[in-house]
Amino acid sequence: MTRATARFRRTAAALLAMTLAGVSLAAGLALAPAAQADDVRDKQYWLGESGITKAWDVSKGAGVKVAVIDSGVDAGHPDLKGAVTGGYDASGAGTSNGQKTLGVKPEHGTLVATMLAGRGHQAATASPSPSASPSPVGPDGIVGVAPEAEILSVSTWLGSANPAGKSDQDQIPEAVRWAVDNGARVINISLGSTTPQWPQSWDAAFLYAEQKDVVIVAAAGNRVGGNLQVGAPATIPGVLTVAGLDRKGVASVDSSSQGISIGVAAPAENLVGGLPGGGYAEWAGTSGAAPIVSGVAALIRSKWPDMSAKQVINRIVSTAKDAGPAGKDPLYGYGVLNAEGALKDSVPEAAANPLGSISDWIRVHRRGNLATPAQVPSAEVASAAPTLPDPTVPAVKAPSQRDSAVGAAVVIGSALLFVVIIGVAGFQLRRAARDPGLAGDDPDTGVFDTAESGGKHS
Repeated sequence: MTRATARFRRTAAALLAMTLAGVSLAAGLALAPAAQADDVRDKQYWLGESGITKAWDVSKGAGVKVAVIDSGVDAGHPDLKGAVTGGYDASGAGTSNGQKTLGVKPEHGTLVATMLAGRGHQAATASPSPSASPSPVGPDGIVGVAPEAEILSVSTWLGSANPAGKSDQDQIPEAVRWAVDNGARVINISLGSTTPQWPQSWDAAFLYAEQKDVVIVAAAGNRVGGNLQVGAPATIPGVLTVAGLDRKGVASVDSSSQGISIGVAAPAENLVGGLPGGGYAEWAGTSGAAPIVSGVAALIRSKWPDMSAKQVINRIVSTAKDAGPAGKDPLYGYGVLNAEGALKDSVPEAAANPLGSISDWIRVHRRGNLATPAQVPSAEVASAAPTLPDPTVPAVKAPSQRDSAVGAAVVIGSALLFVVIIGVAGFQLRRAARDPGLAGDDPDTGVFDTAESGGKHS
């Protein structure tokens, strides 16, 4: 077996193990029941702290379609009424509209969708004033970052053997192409893998999105789930990769990873989102940070419909508040998300996407060849065991007991599953926090610097 073949097989196996970028105890952080609908609005601290409520003075995302490539979305959730306007099943496992349970069930996709474009709802017991003008956002429940945007739900089956036989190598490019062809101006991918490399079969789809001027936002992944470094598709040039912040606004030890492809950081802990059936849950991870940034991209595209994708990304990263070592770094990227600045500041036009270009990368590293996509030999590489074998979420029946529930779950889960990973990663990150020079001296392990890794952005 040649070195190149061995490397390809390792990459293929890792990609087949692609899973959600941080949602359940199996991935390191537990979901706990959240408060009832009339209490969750107060828990959405990121709306104020990230400048989103002030950005709403300019835009709320009207007229913009955002594709959520995920596990499916419960379009019947009260806070998503009228928000999900289309969908597609990229898994081939039996649904036709992309909005039903697939693979790991629609909990994850519904959490993402409500945080991105939730519209809240009117409590059944409330009596609206006859003189009050109608509002697109209800007073109860989750309000998304872009509450007037539309959601396209693109369902995938990842993390376990797909009964339809379609791997992530087939599903991801198909999902991206469908989203582009059906009018998505922003694509949110809160999914990740354990490798920075991606199969050649993805090249053409991400190039297609770039050529069609679509903004793609991806989660960086989480250390507590085993992602010490950013994994594909968040390493693809031109993709806006989102790292996670803790409640104090600093790089999260558990709910984030690091890498040179990170563009911006957003809240990733103490999050709350909607669950299928009308419930709510508290959760953590860059899976939740990504839709916050996708929502801001939708606000920008709504305000300036003719603005190019590269200028949208440039506006987000150039208005971010610098954190960590001065300038771009592997923990915060260009800095902490500043939605108000992204919508209100004067930003010089960029000559190119600050996060690179997949077309340039293909020309250099694939020698411009898209004709023969690399495929995983199904007889040689078996589907990986599911990383999230049973990602069930508790129903909402009582006010949140997050401090005790999540605290106990994280302690137990960490002790049993990730004590070595968390210990090493936490020690390194805290060293970097105390001495910013450490992050700048050795930001990566070197894997991103190989020509085939796909992780080096210009």
